Amino acid sequence: MSMILYIIINVLTFILFFLDKYLAKNKGNRIPEKVLFVLMLLGGSIGALFSMYLFRHKTKHVYFVISAIIFSIAQIIFMAKFYSHIL
Repeated sequence: MSMILYIIINVLTFILFFLDKYLAKNKGNRIPEKVLFVLMLLGGSIGALFSMYLFRHKTKHVYFVISAIIFSIAQIIFMAKFYSHIL
């Protein structure tokens, strides 16, 4: 169950980063950075990283890039430890 939630949060984060990029280009109402940051913190950092580099969005914001990398490493370690006990 937790792996499904992890996948969902990453897909949602990926989509919202894409949507924010689209809105930035088309002068729409943007998604607040706090929302994107919280999604990364809640488990969507890998989706954020893919989206950031695929769509070239938020890559100039060093704090976003560093945070996404740190959160991704932490989440991978957590998942590895969590699933090593189950398997």
